[in-house]
Amino acid sequence: MNTEKSYEWRRQLLWGLVLIGLGVAFFLDRLDLFDIDTVWHYWPLILVVIGINKMIGYPTAKHFSNGLWLGFLGIWLFATFENMFGLTWRNSWPILFIAWGITLVIEPIIQQRFPSHQEPRDEK
Repeated sequence: MNTEKSYEWRRQLLWGLVLIGLGVAFFLDRLDLFDIDTVWHYWPLILVVIGINKMIGYPTAKHFSNGLWLGFLGIWLFATFENMFGLTWRNSWPILFIAWGITLVIEPIIQQRFPSHQEPRDEK
């Protein structure tokens, strides 16, 4: 299985598992077997998981930098919601610019280090 197909398969598998998990959680909440409000504040961690999924076995540098950006965004949202390290919306928004800059700087470095995983096409 080539890299592009395995990446697409893994991406589809992750989204399927996320949808199944959300469906089960909402269903159990409706049956009063599970209180979804107690875990709802963990939703930014889904962004971190999606970001990690994009970064592992990435076919391009763009996918890697997008995954890195989603990971930063998820961690920042979670830290802000939980008021970790004294972070609030008001005092922590510049972190987004730092994370955005890091992803912009890292993308060309990754592009040079890891060549594109595109298979050569036979031309006639």
